[in-house]
Formats: sequence, structure tokens, C-alpha cells
Amino acid sequence: MRESEYPLLQDFIYEAIFIPEGQEKPPRDIVLRPELQVYTAGFGRYKDDICLAAEADDKIVGAVWVRIMDDYGHIDNETPSFAISLFEEYRNFGIGTAMMREMLGLLKERGYRQASLAVQKANYAVKMYRRLGFEVIDENEEEYIMLFRF
Repeated sequence: MRESEYPLLQDFIYEAIFIPEGQEKPPRDIVLRPELQVYTAGFGRYKDDICLAAEADDKIVGAVWVRIMDDYGHIDNETPSFAISLFEEYRNFGIGTAMMREMLGLLKERGYRQASLAVQKANYAVKMYRRLGFEVIDENEEEYIMLFRF
């Protein structure tokens, strides 16, 4: 993803919010909350800020990005945390898996030892993360903390 496109991460963090079946989407301004701003604010300023985009139909339809941040999936200050999102109409076509594989390869190439993420237990993406090699290392009532070791 080009630096000029980083503002799109606000859209993608909104799309990344898991909405259980039967519940309504939260208001769009939820992305301004500090616990979500950690994923996007000032993105690109630090060497550990890395983002890849998926394009289809001549537009960006998905993004996967990592940064070392004190987010829900934080492990330590050497472990990048993942965020990934696709616009709804582009889900379930393997794009997310391809983006994750590409980012994992890039992180390995850059010498990272591991990467983490947090995911709600009810999220269908848990299966994808497991297939990719992420392991549950911790959990709370709602979420898994997952780790991928290189």
C-alpha cells in the first residue's frame, strides 16, 4: 500500500470489526476510539509499520497491516500485531488468506521471530488463522490471542 493510501486504513479497521449475526454495525465514528486508533494513527512513521493491499475492480478492496503496538494481540515490543480486513463483497474468495501468507513471508524475510493477533472466538477467521499456523496462546471470555512463530 502506498503512503498516500494509508488513510484507507480507517475504512479497513471499521470493516475489521466482527459483527456477530443478528447484531447491527456500530456507528462509523467508533474508529476514533483510542483502542482502535492504535491500529491506524500515524501509520507509516515507524519501521515496523508494514501494509499490503489487495486490489480488484481497479480499487483497493482489502488490507493487511502490522505494527508493533499495544493492541488486543500485543505480546511484546518485538512482535508485530496483525490487522486484516476486506470489504464484505470480497470475502470468502481466498484473498484474506493470500494477503496473510504474503505478509507472513515478508515478516520472515525481515527477520521477525513471531507475529500475533487477537480475534473474537466467534469469528469465522479463526479457522483461517489456524490453517496458516497461528496457535492460541491465551484467551479471555471473548477473544483468542494467537501467535505465529517463524
